[in-house]
Amino acid sequence: MGVVGLERDRGAGWDFGRAAGGGHAGGAAMIGFRDRGGDELDLRVTGIPAVTVLFEFGGNELVVESNVGRQAFAGFVVGCSPGTMRIRGPRTECVEVRLSPVRAYSLLNIDPTELGRTVVGVEDLFGRRAQWLREQLAHAATWEQRFALTRSFLMRYADPARIPDPEVVAGWDRIVACRGQVMVGALAESCGWSRKRLWARFESQIGLTPKRAAMLVRFRHAVEGLVAGRPAAEVAAICGYTDQSHLSRDVSSFAQVTPGALAAWPLTAISAHRYRAWGTFFQYRGRPTGR
Repeated sequence: MGVVGLERDRGAGWDFGRAAGGGHAGGAAMIGFRDRGGDELDLRVTGIPAVTVLFEFGGNELVVESNVGRQAFAGFVVGCSPGTMRIRGPRTECVEVRLSPVRAYSLLNIDPTELGRTVVGVEDLFGRRAQWLREQLAHAATWEQRFALTRSFLMRYADPARIPDPEVVAGWDRIVACRGQVMVGALAESCGWSRKRLWARFESQIGLTPKRAAMLVRFRHAVEGLVAGRPAAEVAAICGYTDQSHLSRDVSSFAQVTPGALAAWPLTAISAHRYRAWGTFFQYRGRPTGR
């Protein structure tokens, strides 16, 4: 695994690495960032249709504020949660992994529905080996080495017997390809399942119902458009909302703010780096080509 997009923001003092090719092969992506200028990490994250695994290896804790309150972690795992999280910490050094939920189902030995309701510490999920990985990451000399260590660590937990149904994988891929603009009935018809069966399998293997998964993917594309400075009415039209008030209701439901307030969130240096890195994972574009 090589590294591309290795950057250093000299003004703000952040070293930033991104796995080769965006790291998206197999439904996984990986980035890394290190504070070199004494800046405090302060991120607001909302509506990520992926499972996030983050390891802090600088010897400090991250303070995470979410719908379950304020918690401190040396690293954490969080599912496809539509809620808003604020992540802060001094002198932060992290490797961050995003897994598609179908990939996470095979890698993480935890109920997806449970993972979507809370934030789980890496020690709680991986035990003492999480501390071992953090130490190895701290001793590694390059991002390439850190990404290889993290990938090897996660692959140790892959369960060949824990494989999502092909129909669930196909349904998820279609939701992502259509940017959430797809009807549940069309998904069920395409895989030959009843709506009830598709609903149950999606929830047990992804942690979301098909409808909620589609809403979350669509909302994420709306977030990208709003953060990019697009007018809310334009974002609503392109992302398939009935009108601007429909978009506002979704933003309020998922992020607990208005579209204007979300667009005004401060874009710090590290936030800008992360948006660029994850942009190819869930990127704001024009209308989907088909449903």
